[in-house]
Amino acid sequence: MEENKEENIQNKVIIVTGGSRGIGSAIVKLLANEGNSVVLNYNQSKEIAENTKRELKEQGKEIDIFKADVSKREEVKELIKFVIEKYKKIDVLINNAGISQVKLFTQITDEEWDRMIQTNLNSVFYCTQEALKHMIAVQSGAIINISSIWGITGGSCEVHYSAAKAGIDGMTKALAKELGPSRIRVNSIAPGVIDTDMNKDIMQEELKSEIPLESIGKAEDIAKCVKWLIEDEYTTGQVISINGGWYI
Repeated sequence: MEENKEENIQNKVIIVTGGSRGIGSAIVKLLANEGNSVVLNYNQSKEIAENTKRELKEQGKEIDIFKADVSKREEVKELIKFVIEKYKKIDVLINNAGISQVKLFTQITDEEWDRMIQTNLNSVFYCTQEALKHMIAVQSGAIINISSIWGITGGSCEVHYSAAKAGIDGMTKALAKELGPSRIRVNSIAPGVIDTDMNKDIMQEELKSEIPLESIGKAEDIAKCVKWLIEDEYTTGQVISINGGWYI
């Protein structure tokens, strides 16, 4: 029984969007070390992506890196085409790419709003729709979306970010119902405060006092949940909060 489970969680073809930094990087490294074929998607961080590839190669693990702006449909198509031509399938799609911005709602420009929605929400739509063409055909697959605590509670001065992340959670639940008969699972992970470059400017020490576990989360905490969602075969349509108890 254990041998079958081990076989089930290895040798999967996995795409991680925004995989060069922070949470994405932690996911790539953990899943590559589990023996999976991982495709690290990046847009601007070519040097960091190459360093990750080099680091894993030194550990005896091979990954692919592929440049694509996932907020653009045509570039997403090229990413999916690359994966299918090389591996003939997609087992798992992890929609992690995203941006953030702290700004008063009344000062958000149309361009900033559009960029936030395009990068954080439309990218999930594009990547998922293109990947599903290959998952539905084989009645198998898993989609894991990286959302945010602000998608659940809302974040002051991050209205456009919160709206995009809430959209991801809504998409997750609806799509899980639609894809259930195709044996494709769709889940979302909503991190709290995680120690990444995106959160480097927040006052982490002050926030610790508001978190029941009195600590800031690590990117690896999210990666471990991703691994579990790949292994598990009976969880779908869930928004899993990993926030140290900050929101219960």
